[in-house]
Amino acid sequence: MNLLNNLFKEKKLTQPLDMGLLGVDMHSHLIPGIDDGVKTLEESVDLIRRMSQLGFRKLITTPHIQGEFFTNTPEIILNGLEKVKKGVKDAGIPIIIEAAAEYLMDDRFEEKYKNGKLMTFGNNYVLVELSYYNSHPNLKQFIFDLQIDGYKVILAHIERYSYWFNELDKFQELKERGVFLQINTISLGGYYNATVKKIAEKLVDKGLVDFLGTDMHNFNYMHVLEIALREKYVEKLLNSGKLLNSTL
Repeated sequence: MNLLNNLFKEKKLTQPLDMGLLGVDMHSHLIPGIDDGVKTLEESVDLIRRMSQLGFRKLITTPHIQGEFFTNTPEIILNGLEKVKKGVKDAGIPIIIEAAAEYLMDDRFEEKYKNGKLMTFGNNYVLVELSYYNSHPNLKQFIFDLQIDGYKVILAHIERYSYWFNELDKFQELKERGVFLQINTISLGGYYNATVKKIAEKLVDKGLVDFLGTDMHNFNYMHVLEIALREKYVEKLLNSGKLLNSTL
């Protein structure tokens, strides 16, 4: 049995990939104490140090803004960002840190984008996510409204929406509507489960992925990120010429 397992075991890269090939991470939760990401400034600085060692030159951290769970505001996020930047500078880590947000498209989302400017990065990109239980019925209207207002919409971790696992053409439809699509590196490392990993690989094969993000929350994520850097599908995506991270 062990021989069969070895024969059919997926081959990994002999050396980890240099994330300098990607350059910029545009999805993480590295501001302490404001969402389900890092808890302390020390944890944040330690993770950022390791990300710098992996080759990242710039991190755009994106705290959650969603419903009643994470009621972050630009002021809360930017104040937290300044503390992280100071910690990183004091630690002598050579990396650029910026912040935006990851917005849940829930029943309160329309109120947020109609009552104030959303936090963006790069060329007016806004990072959004859907519920893991079902897509919002106003998704298409939300996208249209945002685009009319000049936002470029990035849908986060598309490989995790299980209600579309058998309808991957949904993502092609979104791309045709001008939506940019992001997957998590750790999905290709098997962090969630084998099904999510397989869906992520299919999305890579279909050429649908525009952005690759770590979605970094803690050192468990870091451990799987390091595993993912030996995955051939991560290499395939980095070499695809399709990723837009370096433009940020």
